Amino acid sequence: MILAQTPGVEGSSPILNISIFGAFVVITLGIVIAVSKKASSGASDFYTAGGGFTGPQNGIAISGDYLSAASFLGIAGAIALYGYDGFLYSIGFLVAWLVALLLVAELLRNTGKYTMGDVLAFRMRQRPVRAAAATSTLAVSFFYLLAQMAGAGGLVALLLDIKSKAGQSVVIAIVGALMIAYVLIGGMRGTTWVQIIKAVLLIIGAAVMTVWVLTLFKFNLSSLLGSAVERAGATGEKLLSPGAQYGKSGLTKLDFVSLGLALVLGTAGLPHILMRFYTVPTAKEARRSVVWAIWLIGLFYLFTLVLGYGAGALVGPDAIKKAPGAANSAAPLLAYELGGTVLLGLIAAVAFATILAVVAGLTITASASFAHDIYINVIKHGHVQDEQQTEVKVARRTAVVIGIVAILGGILANGQNIAFLVALAFAVAASANLPTILYSLFWKRFNTQGALWSIYGGLGITLILIIFSPVVSGKPVDAATGRSPSMLQGVDFHWFPLDNPGLVSIPLSFLLGYLGTVLSKERADEGKFAEMEVRSLTGAGVEGVSHH
Repeated sequence: MILAQTPGVEGSSPILNISIFGAFVVITLGIVIAVSKKASSGASDFYTAGGGFTGPQNGIAISGDYLSAASFLGIAGAIALYGYDGFLYSIGFLVAWLVALLLVAELLRNTGKYTMGDVLAFRMRQRPVRAAAATSTLAVSFFYLLAQMAGAGGLVALLLDIKSKAGQSVVIAIVGALMIAYVLIGGMRGTTWVQIIKAVLLIIGAAVMTVWVLTLFKFNLSSLLGSAVERAGATGEKLLSPGAQYGKSGLTKLDFVSLGLALVLGTAGLPHILMRFYTVPTAKEARRSVVWAIWLIGLFYLFTLVLGYGAGALVGPDAIKKAPGAANSAAPLLAYELGGTVLLGLIAAVAFATILAVVAGLTITASASFAHDIYINVIKHGHVQDEQQTEVKVARRTAVVIGIVAILGGILANGQNIAFLVALAFAVAASANLPTILYSLFWKRFNTQGALWSIYGGLGITLILIIFSPVVSGKPVDAATGRSPSMLQGVDFHWFPLDNPGLVSIPLSFLLGYLGTVLSKERADEGKFAEMEVRSLTGAGVEGVSHH
């Protein structure tokens, strides 16, 4: 297949694509504005929509928050190019929900108010722990935002046929501006509705494409897989067995274990997912919402299997690698192959909506964490006149700053595989947040020093290992693209061999939390632990949680 015929590069209609996307933005902004009129101006409404969503509504919103551009574009691309190894992302992301459901969802809903810092500060010294929790929340949100913004750049480059880096940078800036608008106008209530609409559209879009692909192969899965193998040529056989991406050497196999650990343990530490548990009125609804989310997300990941192999069979790996956005373009190219310009425009608008919804959720979480934990409780010691109003004002300003940082980061990360960038965010969440959350909920002796060691230690170790890993520098140049897959071209300062640091950073963070606690002279307040245990398991006294 020659490049000139590559679908979506030529043959797609930029004007149609822009109009479908424009219509989506206008409709969702309208909904956000309408919903925001019902909201009060208080902090609880801005951060958690006043806990006013039902379990099923929140479950759909969680799946909207979780099924990011990485799930749709990154995983479909990884399956199209690497087959079995690409599908392992789906499995990791899905299994992760069981950890969130069994260990974290309900207990967090019962213990906290708005942020992860609330849970940790319940029985620790307020200021240092809140500062640490907010720092790690901002770090995770930053990596996750990078991935979404990079996805937006690649997607729009494909749709509007923008080849130049400068043009793609402008697109990333526009996405950033839109997401800031959603958050400032609608707060959590508006953001949740955007996520619900987007989840419904994404699952319907993926279902339609899945049925369409299966129809072409007479609903015979083995003929679909056979066709993908045939299309891939010499390397085709590798698509159906493990090892196409991670089986080349002992090192890549270790890397895979590391990636799997980060994916499975990361979800339960992702601040923007944890914050969704506070948008329902009770712990029972929190549990219902996770069950809904698991069903929807599981269904969607089954679709990605067909979409990935379908793209491999119908579009072919060569065309995917040459398209702007490379692996991330597999799903849009498949849409073009199936339904021409109109389906491509619709699927791209859905993918774009996905990016906007996830980015808005991340932004609101990061700004809540800064305003609530750092500004109110650390800088102002909890003494602020008209606390709710001030807090929302600070959160809104923070959202603007985060938006600008995300735009600059997205421009730098443009062109990286998104599923992979998200895996780095998961590694940070699993290392810096999860050990501290689990120790706080389940270990009576855990104290402030333990919490600080595991958060800052986990965060520091993960960041150092990422910076000095092959992800940032030192991968050999790829013959097909003429570029190195590393972020920085032409330099090599890596000394850590694995792409994902989870295998080293997660156990070390658990160890640091343990050592910090055991070596500290401070005695944990057992009364506080008992109170927290009763509250986390029963939900007693949740409504009366005081701010200080």
